[in-house]
Amino acid sequence: MARARVKLISSGMKALLSDKGVGRDLMRRADRVADAARRGAPVVSGEYRDGITTWSDRTDRTVARVGSTARHAPLVESRTGNMARALDSAGGEE
Repeated sequence: MARARVKLISSGMKALLSDKGVGRDLMRRADRVADAARRGAPVVSGEYRDGITTWSDRTDRTVARVGSTARHAPLVESRTGNMARALDSAGGEE
């Protein structure tokens, strides 16, 4: 059986990973993750849930991020896994 060979063209991949359409899709998915995280967030004071937000960033490519501005967000995540569970809502098409 013949084996397929794939050769990635660096300039093409860089253009794809920096494409504005890709960035919009990533932000749409990040917004879905944030919505799911807010729905699943444990609420004591509401600071963690209300601090869940999205933002775009740049490394060598377009990046969408989801996080909470609450100082205790890492503690909440380590105890509940709320954001990790919310990631499932990013995939697939609506």
